[in-house]
Amino acid sequence: MTTPGRLPEPYGQGQSANLADILERVLDKGIVIAGDIRINLLDIELLTIKLRLIVASVDKAKEMGIDWWESDPALSSRARRDELTRENAALRERLRELESGHVPREAP
Repeated sequence: MTTPGRLPEPYGQGQSANLADILERVLDKGIVIAGDIRINLLDIELLTIKLRLIVASVDKAKEMGIDWWESDPALSSRARRDELTRENAALRERLRELESGHVPREAP
C-alpha cells in the first residue's frame, strides 16, 4: 500500500540527505548566486545594485583565488598586525626625519 501525498526520494532509492550532507556538498563544490537590481524611471536608470554571493568553504574559496578576508584588518588579526607594523615603521621614519632636522616638503 502506498502512502498518499508522499514525495519521491530526491537522491535515489533508499538514500536520504540531511541538512549536514547538503551543506557539505555545497561547501565542497561552492555555489555562486548573482543578480542585478535596476530601477528605471522613463528609461532613465536611477539605481543599479549588483549582488554577488559565493557560498563555499574557506579551502574552496582559496582554491578559487578568493582570500580578501586575510588582508582585511577588520577580519584578520594578522592583517591588523601588518597594518600596525607598517604604520609604526612610517611613524619611526617620520620621527627620524624630524629629529635630524631634515624635514622634506610635503606636496600640497
